Amino acid sequence: MNVLQLGIPKGSLEAATIELFRRSGWKVSTDARSYFPSVDDPALRCLLVRAQEMARYVESGTLDAGITGRDWVLEHGADVVVARELVYSKTSLRPTRWVLVVARDSPVQKPEDLRGARIATELVGYTRRWFAERKIDVQIEFSWGATEAKVAEGLVDAIVEVTETGSTIRAHGLRIVCDLFESVPQLIANRAAWDVPWKREKIEQLALLLAGALRAEAQVGLKMNVPKEKLQEVIGLVPAITAPTVSPLFGTDWFAVESVIAEATVRDLIPRLLRAGAVGIIEYPLNKICG
Repeated sequence: MNVLQLGIPKGSLEAATIELFRRSGWKVSTDARSYFPSVDDPALRCLLVRAQEMARYVESGTLDAGITGRDWVLEHGADVVVARELVYSKTSLRPTRWVLVVARDSPVQKPEDLRGARIATELVGYTRRWFAERKIDVQIEFSWGATEAKVAEGLVDAIVEVTETGSTIRAHGLRIVCDLFESVPQLIANRAAWDVPWKREKIEQLALLLAGALRAEAQVGLKMNVPKEKLQEVIGLVPAITAPTVSPLFGTDWFAVESVIAEATVRDLIPRLLRAGAVGIIEYPLNKICG
């Protein structure tokens, strides 16, 4: 049997990725003593790999595909296929920002003010290229952790760090000078694997269903019954991806109306639907929306 080698990110993305796979139709189980999660699909073999290293292993062909952040693809300058971006709003799979940071009282107002400065970051390769492209001569050093503390204590002049909202940076008494780029989780594939028909088909299946699960995350299904004389009024209230599904109820002049809507709108919409004449309204969760 053909088996695809798939990298699952170990660490901060791990739990969110496994939950995403569950909602996409794959049950992935991890064991603290093993780097090889089990999966209920004989056509997949999973390996836990740090997100920081994923692009390197996918590019080399050790893995056929894997999930990692755009930041680590850029860091390694990896030549891989981006099969799908996977932005997940309710867990750690969501966009992050890499930012240039200084102490709050630093005189630095723009990157050019850092000429000759020392900058600490985990993203050494990308940061070095970013400053070189702008012809700003700086010294870049790798940070093993506690990066914010290094600039707060004056060990370096600035840092390049990842953040979502910037709140942690501000809490450390630091200030963002500018954004370097935004990173999102990606399903990436080895270029040689992408050219093998069965591997590409499997990777595209993963991309389709993972994206479908993500698309369904903020959506719910809504069902209701509506009398004929109220049908147009109710349909006018119901948003839909294309149009609501309407079908007659057997032996009556009533109709069943069904739609997929944004979860955030439900609390305001249901009272309006009831006032318009809908009854028996049912809200239900969705696993995937594809196509």
